[in-house]
This record gives sequence, structure tokens and C-alpha cells, in this order.
Amino acid sequence: MRSGSEVPVAELAAWVCTRVSAQRRYVMGIAGPPAAGKSTLSQNLAAEITAAQAIPAGIAPMDGFHKTSAELDAVGARHRKGQPDTFDVAGFVARLKLLREAPLGERVPWPIYDRGLHDPVPDSITFADQRVAVVEGNYLLLDQPGWAEVRSHLDEVWYLDAEDRVIERRLTERHLLGGKTAEQAQIKIANSDMPNARLIAGTRDRADTVLRETAGNYLICDVR
Repeated sequence: MRSGSEVPVAELAAWVCTRVSAQRRYVMGIAGPPAAGKSTLSQNLAAEITAAQAIPAGIAPMDGFHKTSAELDAVGARHRKGQPDTFDVAGFVARLKLLREAPLGERVPWPIYDRGLHDPVPDSITFADQRVAVVEGNYLLLDQPGWAEVRSHLDEVWYLDAEDRVIERRLTERHLLGGKTAEQAQIKIANSDMPNARLIAGTRDRADTVLRETAGNYLICDVR
């Protein structure tokens, strides 16, 4: 892929598959600010790799490693949910290491985050024969204690960028669908989501590739 080119997901999937071997699972990350479209890209990419390229792929979301609401309530931190210290980063790193190193065919369970329950659900996904794992999350490139180890367990990391106005619009829609009032949504966005987005933006230069969604395709902003 070349910087400045605009490509469909099918081309991104084909590019990933040139890096996959038969010996072990290829673990790639998709990082970026909240509501940039990471989940959509991850789902479409894994589906394209599986269907068009005939290489089994699955999604391993970082959000499954949120600390529970009960844990956050115990330290008065539920209002900060989504910030780096509200995740079980040690658990995430340990499971990520296992995902990358476990022999193909060996079962590796993975948690998800249930937006209805507002809590993680342990071992909801199982990896076994998937030769590609797409790890999707905000802080994959964060250079802070605990988080800095994440990068060593990823074969490559893409950063999906988005403009602030796009992020804010999508976050508003997400929070309203999740049951927040318009006022609650704006407070959450101003006090938590956008500060997180600015923190994550500082990790962009650590990515192997920087993308931006453009009407269903992806503009390659930078390749290192």
C-alpha cells in the first residue's frame, strides 16, 4: 500500500494476507480514538480475510478487558470508565501473549464488553483455528506502564484516524442509544471521551500504517 492511495477493505485484507504464515497466528492491531470506526473496520476486515482470502480470521476486542462496574464503583471511578486505568491491562497483555503464542488449534478464550450490561463478559469468544486475529482497541500504542508491553505482542498496528467533529457526532449517537440523556452524553464526551481521544492521538506516530475512512473506502495517510 502507498501513502495517499484510497483502497477498499478487500485490498486491505489482501495486503494483510501476504504477511500470514501457516506456522502461527498473525496478530494485528487496529488502534485509534473512540468512535473512529475501529469496530466496523475490524469486522469487515476479518470477514473479507475469511471469505475472500479463505484464511480464518477473528476479532479480539480490547474492550473485553474493562474492569467491572463493581470494581470501578469500589474506588469511585465508574464515571471515568474508558480511561486507561479502568482496564485490566495486565490481564489484557497476558491473554494477548497467549493468543499470539498458542499453537493453531489450541483454544484461547477471549472476553467481550456488553454495552447492554455495561460490563465485560468473560470467555465469550474462542480462538482456535483462526490464523489471523484482529485486536481492536483505543490504547494499543499507549506508552504508559503496563500498556507499553502491548505492542510487543502485535505483529503490526494500524491507526484509524478521524476528525473531532466526526468522533463527537458518533459518540453522541452512541451515548443516546445507550440510554443517556443529551446532557449526560455531552458531559461524558467533554469530560472523558475527548480527553481520551487527545491522549490516543499522541500515539498515532507509533503505528505502522495510518488510515482514515472515506465513504466506505480507506485513505492511506502514512505507511512506515
